[in-house]
Amino acid sequence: MDPELEAFIPLLPRTDLTDPVATRETLAELASSRPAPDTAGLEIEDRTVPADPGVPVRIYRPHQAQGAVIWLRGGGFVFGDLETEHPWASRIAAGSGAVVISVDYRRAPEHPFPAALDDAYAVLVWAHERAAELGVDPNRIAVGGHSAGAGISAAVALRARDRQGPPIRFQLLNEPGLDDRQETWSQRNFTDTPWHDRDRISLMWGHYLGSGQATPYAAPARATDLSGLPPAYIAAAEFDPLRDENIDYAVRLMRAGVPVELHQWPGTFHGSQAITSADVSQRQSAALVGALRRALAA
Repeated sequence: MDPELEAFIPLLPRTDLTDPVATRETLAELASSRPAPDTAGLEIEDRTVPADPGVPVRIYRPHQAQGAVIWLRGGGFVFGDLETEHPWASRIAAGSGAVVISVDYRRAPEHPFPAALDDAYAVLVWAHERAAELGVDPNRIAVGGHSAGAGISAAVALRARDRQGPPIRFQLLNEPGLDDRQETWSQRNFTDTPWHDRDRISLMWGHYLGSGQATPYAAPARATDLSGLPPAYIAAAEFDPLRDENIDYAVRLMRAGVPVELHQWPGTFHGSQAITSADVSQRQSAALVGALRRALAA
């Protein structure tokens, strides 16, 4: 474990997936107690994307932005909202120069799959149709997210390909949750890792899938054909149950002819990037926003 990260492990908030409502309140209180991010140079606007039901979004516009990213928060499909995601979205916009459209997709277990995917896809369609209004090139729209949000982003790319929907320039997948089967080496062996372990992930998938069956649009690792998908940046953490499914998905994309930039960050754990003072976290964030900036360049 990276020593800078290890020092913070006793201080990490506990996420109780057996009581989502109470844990949401705890995480919201924690988020509100943190210093506000630096949003100088960003124009920030809350909107509701017309859909059934409408999807709340928060739009971050840097000066002279050209491209955009549909950004989907982490939180195990269960936690988080526009406020808790505000620091992440602000950093992505400021660092990449892209318009960030942060999506407040519906949360499980109240709204199981495909609610979150439907919300994310509706925002992609809306952003493409309203590109001129948003001040971006419709051919430079990416999808991206962290953890559960990264998994949903991968599913959005699959759906857009299969429906011949709006073109997606790039997929930015940070520690994505891709496979409900939990059969990889890292899933079977990382049973007591910080923030994310095998049991928590089982509960997460149970909330997200509800009584339904997993499909490739719920768990993209189940997709048998990955050809024709957008270029991808995939980041994995060493001590993360999701590590091997992240690496496997990247390799399968490459074999299908999709350009991939893959990073496996030694000494890190799932979500440790939130410890922004650590050197490795700063390098992770710089790589993430750099990849998005390059992908959306003219």
